Amino acid sequence: MLNLRAVHHIAIICSDYEKSKRFYTEILGFTIDREVLRKERQSYKLDLSLNGHYCIELFSFPDPPKRPSRPEACGLRHIAFQVENIEDVIVELNAKKIFPEPIRTDEFTGKKFTFFADPDDLPIELYEL
Repeated sequence: MLNLRAVHHIAIICSDYEKSKRFYTEILGFTIDREVLRKERQSYKLDLSLNGHYCIELFSFPDPPKRPSRPEACGLRHIAFQVENIEDVIVELNAKKIFPEPIRTDEFTGKKFTFFADPDDLPIELYEL
C-alpha cells in the first residue's frame, strides 16, 4: 500500500492568466500564497489556498492546447468543492455573473450538486455537505 495521505494540489493551465487569476481569487475566494513569473518559460505560477489549505497551482503558458471536449475527455474530468448551502453559494455566484446549471441530487447520497465553468471552460462542481 502506498500510504497516500491527501490530495496535495490541483494544477490548472489557463489561457488568460489575469482573467483566471481574478476568477479564482475574486469570484471563488482563493488566497494567493505565492506568484512567480518564470521568464525562461514565459509562464506564471500562482499558488492558491482555500481556508488555509494549499489547493491549486494556476499556470500560464504561451499557446496552450484547448481541452478536447467537455467533460468526457481523457484526463481530469472536473474539480469539486464542498459547500454548506448550495443555494446560498449560487446566489453569490449569480451576483458575480456566474450561472451554474440547475441543482441536481446525487442518487446515491441524496446530496445536492451543480456545475459551472472557469474562464477556460474547466468544469467545477459544487457539492453540498
